[in-house]
Amino acid sequence: MEAYAQALNIAIPVFVFLILVEELAARRMGLPVNRGLDAVSSLSSGVANVVKDVLGLSIGILSYGWMVEHLAIFDIKATWLTFVLAFLAKDFAGYWTHRWEHEINFLWNRHIIHHSSEEFNLSCALRQSISEVFRLFTFLLLPAAILGIPVEVIAVIGPIQLFAQFWYHTRLIGKMGFLEHLLVTPSHHRVHHAMNKEYLDKNYSQVFIIWDKLFGTFQPELAEVPPVYGVKRPVRTWNPILIGWQHFWLLLTDAWRTRSWWDKLRLWFMPTGWRPADVAAKYPVSILEDFSHFEKYDTKPSRALVAWSWVQLVATLALMFWLFNQIAEIGMPGMLWYGAFLFASIFSYTTLMDKSRWALLTEAVRAAFGLGLLWWQGWDWFGLGEMGSYGVAAFLGVSLGMAVYFELAQKRN
Repeated sequence: MEAYAQALNIAIPVFVFLILVEELAARRMGLPVNRGLDAVSSLSSGVANVVKDVLGLSIGILSYGWMVEHLAIFDIKATWLTFVLAFLAKDFAGYWTHRWEHEINFLWNRHIIHHSSEEFNLSCALRQSISEVFRLFTFLLLPAAILGIPVEVIAVIGPIQLFAQFWYHTRLIGKMGFLEHLLVTPSHHRVHHAMNKEYLDKNYSQVFIIWDKLFGTFQPELAEVPPVYGVKRPVRTWNPILIGWQHFWLLLTDAWRTRSWWDKLRLWFMPTGWRPADVAAKYPVSILEDFSHFEKYDTKPSRALVAWSWVQLVATLALMFWLFNQIAEIGMPGMLWYGAFLFASIFSYTTLMDKSRWALLTEAVRAAFGLGLLWWQGWDWFGLGEMGSYGVAAFLGVSLGMAVYFELAQKRN
């Protein structure tokens, strides 16, 4: 957990730097790829996901270590060949995990957030699952475990294989010649993120495109079919926590409403989007089919609201890095309360971005929560010191005041 937090201390600044580079390059090319609130939402989703992972809030049903201990045929050492085999095994497992997340109803809830942006850029790469509570697919690494690939090798390869999926979330790079036959490229992944019928549910591979070609899910990008990004039941919110549980809520309400006990059970395992006939007829949901008049979600924020949302994100990132660097000293249960505060912060300012009627209430709850943690810590924010702790308290007060300001401004308009 601490090692992963330290890796993120390096990876996250690199990702943010590359996002800035992409934005500058896009402006020079005259190709807008970012919208302010969409980017804030994407980065906030990434923050929530890594906080969840660092705090160990995902539960593994089956551990790789157990499989190696009980099923390994060979006892091999960590060599360059071992790392190559481990990378291939992890990428193969990633293909099938990714594919099932698209094809099975209840698994789509874990992945919908990654596709929820109606843009395609490096920031949307950071839209990762907040709702992945159970890690279900470790068994896909069974071939590696049988070969006896050490746990330590898989632990190193995992973050590398994950971070290698960042770079190709961009519209600024065209087709890449011979690499199109071997690696997942931006062109391949633009297809994967598109809603067009020609592209839907294609190109699941994560690093090597060979898996799609082997298993019949490959689709090249077509010059005559520009990709349209997003999900066919648009999420209509900037709040990544709401997005993370939106599909699950639909499944839960459908299971409650249907009269068929068989449908209550099977709807979770049916193809993504399947609904019981009686519920679909009585409670229809809007599904996009015609993209010619598609309008992206836009709350038409003022420049002040966009700027304030970036301030909130930067403050949240700063508090997150303090948690990651002090996690051993903070310990339990302090780090869980700290993580809960970060989640409350993200929920609050993205609710304000939505111009929701609940924005002022959520900000008041966040302020009370933060001040309560300060009081609990003896007015020392988890070892931040007197000046830093006063800074946290002052920011909570200013944040509540800004929520009041935007609420009044919205009513005036």
